Amino acid sequence: MNLRFMKKMNKKLLVLAFFTAFGFLRAQDTDEAVLMKSDTTSSTKKVKLDGIAAVIGDYVILDSDIEKTLIDLRSQGASTQDITKCSLLGKLMEDRLYAHQAVQDSLLVSDDQVNAQSDRQIQQLVSQVGSMEKVLKFYKKTDVESFRTELFEINKLRMLSEKMQSSIVEEIEVTPEEVRQFFGKIPEDERPVFGAELEIAQIVKQPTAPEEEKQKVIDRLMQIRQDVLENDASFNVKAILYSQDPGSKSKGGFYSMTRETPFVKEFKDVAFSLQQGEISEPFETDFGYHIIYIEKIRGQELDLRHILLIPEIPQIALDTAVKELDSIRQQILDGKYSFADAALNFSDEKETKFDGGLLRNPINFDSRFELTKMDPALYNQVRNLKDEEISRPIKEDDQRGGPPKFKIMKISNRYDEHKADFAKDYLKIQELALREKQFKAIKDWMDEHIDDTYIHVNTDNRGCDFANKWVKE
Repeated sequence: MNLRFMKKMNKKLLVLAFFTAFGFLRAQDTDEAVLMKSDTTSSTKKVKLDGIAAVIGDYVILDSDIEKTLIDLRSQGASTQDITKCSLLGKLMEDRLYAHQAVQDSLLVSDDQVNAQSDRQIQQLVSQVGSMEKVLKFYKKTDVESFRTELFEINKLRMLSEKMQSSIVEEIEVTPEEVRQFFGKIPEDERPVFGAELEIAQIVKQPTAPEEEKQKVIDRLMQIRQDVLENDASFNVKAILYSQDPGSKSKGGFYSMTRETPFVKEFKDVAFSLQQGEISEPFETDFGYHIIYIEKIRGQELDLRHILLIPEIPQIALDTAVKELDSIRQQILDGKYSFADAALNFSDEKETKFDGGLLRNPINFDSRFELTKMDPALYNQVRNLKDEEISRPIKEDDQRGGPPKFKIMKISNRYDEHKADFAKDYLKIQELALREKQFKAIKDWMDEHIDDTYIHVNTDNRGCDFANKWVKE
């Protein structure tokens, strides 16, 4: 697998990220679905309802599924110029093989997890277009229940597929020697070119609420808890009325979670210390103060509801944070501190302060950010900064609902567009080497399980030049 192939695979993965899965049906060994219909002469004739493109294990892929996927890609703004019916069918077959084998291997996802994901998607859609009625009209659905049913089927297949793929590659690693060999095999004229990059450092001040405001929130949560326990008030209703968590407020504070769910440690520690039906005492996280009610325990999975209240931060605390940053900035400009020393001594952001304030790319934890791939919000904060210039204080709101923070920023280094260098770009080359090894593992897995799984491809599609050997001799 050379770099040209890797580039094709990357492009393929980018396009396939838009795919949705349709056609969750029981397998039948037939080339087309037909409907028996009576005419006026009482004779019957076959009317073609929908062609069956392929069957993978217990999953059927209809011709209409391919058309739906193509329409979905276009609706999301993806270019479909180079996408063929055969390539779409091949991807839908891959998804179903993953899902089929996940069930065989007992890599299951619960209905509650699927419903929670569907609820989040519906909330996002409603917030984007304004109402549930507009969502139903856009997706040409007559009622909410039919929309939820189809969304459930789509999400379950996708989540099974993702779980299977993750299990294939989760333990794959590359050694430094494998990275060196991978890079050495790339011809000089085919080595990747990395775009212009920045290294960015910041010093953060996080305003905090005074103790009296924190106590007000704690007392309010205790009142809510007492009302539920002693007066049989509804925790669900209380969460809808009072919670300040935008992600769960409309659902009565509901979350379904396991120990692997990406919640902050303090939240998970409390949640998994409670018994079914128990309500926690108020506790603090970076987001504010919470109480948790455990609705149901299913093995290692919890259904819970929570209420988040955020102590009010007075304007004087916000103004103080800005003044402190202005003072720190001036001391750096006057030469009293280097930016790195000021970050270590004054920054409230523990993730960056011990590294000179240096930001890490969340994709690969490298210190560099490629300009064409930067988060737009981060790019807008630094795009006008010159080398060694330090920004004025910038306010940054927490999209997750937490309190705002203020920061000053600096571009520590700029790297022009350049051909890959093993020493300078080791982390990026390591990522490419790992991806190649993962692709090979997935290809080997695919070949093995295609042989072991019932697969039927409609005669009209057997001439496709599939990436995998779907058509068996």
